[in-house]
Amino acid sequence: MPVSAMRKEPSHKSEIVSQQLFGERSIVLENAADGWQKIKGKYDGYEGWVQKSHLLLIDQEKYEKEDSMLTADWVNEVDFNGHLMRVPLGCTLSAFQNGFALWSRNSAKFKGATWNSADAVFSEKIIKQVAFRFLNTAYLWGGKSVFGIDCSGFVQSVFKFFNIKLPRDAYQQAEGGEVINFLQEVKCGDVAFFDNEEGRITHVGLLLNSNEIIHSSGKVRIDKIDTQGICNVDTNERTHKLRIIKRFGVLVK
Repeated sequence: MPVSAMRKEPSHKSEIVSQQLFGERSIVLENAADGWQKIKGKYDGYEGWVQKSHLLLIDQEKYEKEDSMLTADWVNEVDFNGHLMRVPLGCTLSAFQNGFALWSRNSAKFKGATWNSADAVFSEKIIKQVAFRFLNTAYLWGGKSVFGIDCSGFVQSVFKFFNIKLPRDAYQQAEGGEVINFLQEVKCGDVAFFDNEEGRITHVGLLLNSNEIIHSSGKVRIDKIDTQGICNVDTNERTHKLRIIKRFGVLVK
């Protein structure tokens, strides 16, 4: 599948908690009726229920391969068993060798542009190049692709292009990284977290500088930020209250 929904419970009516993109690997933890399987994603350890028909069995060697090679275009074409499949930006290509992959009796061919995250330079220019590809993507709870994305999925996806693994949810991401004490000390690529009235981390975004942030709120957008939080540039409304700033990568000039 180009994108497969991971749900909280084994039902189409259940909440989507995350997604698996084409090429991502997982371990099956549990089976349920009506073709549902509970999986644990290899990339971030996230758990959820998916449709069994969205999965293909692979051997241990394919499961262990590195995740560094990704699809580089906004939409990418894959020939899957002789039929066209369009997969989004940032899908894992670890199973492909010379543009060809074989899973059981299924074959896939890929001839598009690739991105090697292991070689990517964590610089302001490249960070913006990656993050801006997601601009105007619609907000989708549980989403993590240019077909629809939530706030933590957006931040996780950007860092994936630099081979920096972040957890899936905002509160989990906030537990890592180096604390930046003052907004004036921010560098492009730092991550800002926001809380609600109960003090729970509910939102996250990627800082472009000390007064601009790109984040998924309604859509992926660029807004203003100060010590109080985010100010929507279209409405001038205060939308999110700043809690903490973290640094996960060393910026290269």
